[in-house]
Amino acid sequence: MIQNNPVMRRCISCRKTYDRKNLLKITKDHKQGIMFQKGMGRSAYICNSKKCYSDPKIKKKLQNALKTYLEAEFIDIFEKEIARHSMTIPIREYN
Repeated sequence: MIQNNPVMRRCISCRKTYDRKNLLKITKDHKQGIMFQKGMGRSAYICNSKKCYSDPKIKKKLQNALKTYLEAEFIDIFEKEIARHSMTIPIREYN
């Protein structure tokens, strides 16, 4: 019987590896702009831990990972999306 391995991604803040389903995906699409949890293009992943999404350097880390400039209102939208995402998905770490 073939067992599928989970798709692993790394949090840009804490640099730990997690299953992709447990992370918040932020994608930069060249036509549609910044999207959460969908889309194809350059992506960055952030885990649910408060330490990671409240990191004071998270905006700079996202800008580097997505290779784009993020507007000031993006942080407000980001915080709302984190709150919604962290309520729905439990976190599970892999090493």
